[in-house]
Amino acid sequence: MGDMETILAIDVGSTTTKAILFARTDAGFSRVAEGNVPTTVEAPYEDVMIGVRGAVARVEAMTGRRLMADGELIRPGRGGEGVDLFVATSSAGGGLQMLVSGVVRELTGESAERVALGAGAIVLDVQAIDDGRQVIERIQRIRGLRPDMILLSGGTDGGDFSHVLEMAEIVRDADPKPRFGQDFRLPVIYAGNADAAEQVTAALSRVADVRVCPNIRPRLESEVAGPAREQIHQLFLDHVMQHAPGYNNLVAWARGNILPTPSAVGEILALASSSFGVNIVAVDIGGATTDVFSVEQGVFHRTVSANLGMSYSLANVAAQAGIANVMRWLPFEVSESELRNWLANKMIRPTTLSQTVRDLVIEQAAAREAMRLALAHHRQLIVGLKGVQQARSIDEALDQKPTGETRVDLLQVDLLIGSGGVLSHAPRRAQALQMMIDGLQPEGVTALYVDSVFMLPHLGILARSEPEIALDLLRRECLVPLGTCIAPVGPAPQGRTLATVRFTRGGQAQEVPIVGGQFSVIPLPRGESLAAEILPSRSSDCGEGPGKIVRRTLAGGECGLILDGRGRRPLVLPADGAARRAQNRRICEQLSAYPDSAWATETARSDQL
Repeated sequence: MGDMETILAIDVGSTTTKAILFARTDAGFSRVAEGNVPTTVEAPYEDVMIGVRGAVARVEAMTGRRLMADGELIRPGRGGEGVDLFVATSSAGGGLQMLVSGVVRELTGESAERVALGAGAIVLDVQAIDDGRQVIERIQRIRGLRPDMILLSGGTDGGDFSHVLEMAEIVRDADPKPRFGQDFRLPVIYAGNADAAEQVTAALSRVADVRVCPNIRPRLESEVAGPAREQIHQLFLDHVMQHAPGYNNLVAWARGNILPTPSAVGEILALASSSFGVNIVAVDIGGATTDVFSVEQGVFHRTVSANLGMSYSLANVAAQAGIANVMRWLPFEVSESELRNWLANKMIRPTTLSQTVRDLVIEQAAAREAMRLALAHHRQLIVGLKGVQQARSIDEALDQKPTGETRVDLLQVDLLIGSGGVLSHAPRRAQALQMMIDGLQPEGVTALYVDSVFMLPHLGILARSEPEIALDLLRRECLVPLGTCIAPVGPAPQGRTLATVRFTRGGQAQEVPIVGGQFSVIPLPRGESLAAEILPSRSSDCGEGPGKIVRRTLAGGECGLILDGRGRRPLVLPADGAARRAQNRRICEQLSAYPDSAWATETARSDQL
């Protein structure tokens, strides 16, 4: 499409529908305008296209370009009106919701869960022979969930298939009904032992539309995710999108260029990882959930941490993290009761915005814990294959203990990307940087970026048809470089040099120490970089092993070069509350994260409490 001049991309989110218009310029495609309106998938509207047309109308009003005629898109673009390409993503109405069923929870059940999550689904439940539930409990659970589709897996090819057939019969007896469209049978994807495909299909044919695809775990030592993921995407288009309120018209507009929002984010991250040759971890922190994406060595994974968000589930963040862990990030004193009340008020008034610096800092402290918990959940689920080179019989497999180690090694992560309102719309970029460093605790040498206006889903679906344009927009319009963080892994004795950073700048050689217990900033503007050598101490690791020199090009950003000597595994903060708050204030001041007068006001208020 070399003659393409305009692209319209829409993300239909759970609460907001966002349209972005891109147009060709001398520098390539650029973002021209965006329009945001409330999503209209639920009552009283129950037609997603009302919000879609409203968002497009906003873009029309801002640009003066006519994009629709009689409520339909004008395509192709001509004479200063219409668009050449339209693409869409959606997570409205709860997004794609799936039930996963396997044989062994720690083997095929876990593999199937990874496949569903990677396809952009919210996994409602994972059922397995060894999950401790009675058959009637599983049946009642399936009947109560009303998923969009079911993924059934289990057994290696050529092995016993009695247990996977048993799981299929449980689904049959439950006779599940879909969430949308009661006039069709629920889609069930079978991706288990190939020898059982015919019997599983026969068992389910009366109550479900069965689709057979290659086994997710054909052997214990291998996992094949691609075919099942593609089948999920196809069923998302053919069934879920066609029966949700108004989605059939959105599918017609998109002409097949449509994906679940999380899957689209995964598309652009996987493309960026392969194109730039880097390992990436990205966190999208929303109002109710936090998604974590990782691409390491070309393998993409995603997890959803339900009930970890910044509005509807904020109190749950404090409950899971512990109120003390939220309080540890504050640069001023606050009582536990005041903090609990603040978090509860935010949860019951989820759309309110922080009105004072104090409110903002408390909200951002909670965001750190939401990200920390979500990343821990991601690393716990994204593990090496379990059961490899172990007993193959089903009875012995049920007794196996988890053996997989996490695949997400932060020491090998090159890029950390933050997205979601609390990060993308932080009043100062330094606040986003602080939240990401404290919450995600990058290790070694890591470049940090923030999604400027939550454009990743739009670029992800665009990448399917126009990868070069999507990558160019990702670099120039989407990701804002915050800076590079160097954080040695290992013990961090107070005052001891953990590593030394050597570089030449302005013709002068410089050596800067990373000191245990200290956090320092070297100004390094956006667009500049330094070729550096990092010499860790014998007990510190910066990415090549304890004591081994690391050579990297350090990218600048809005906040510069960050030297974090607070330790990793674990990060160590002062035990004394006053000392900890003083350290937090110093870091804020070093980064100019808040107004200069903020802490004088907060200290005066704390004295009155």
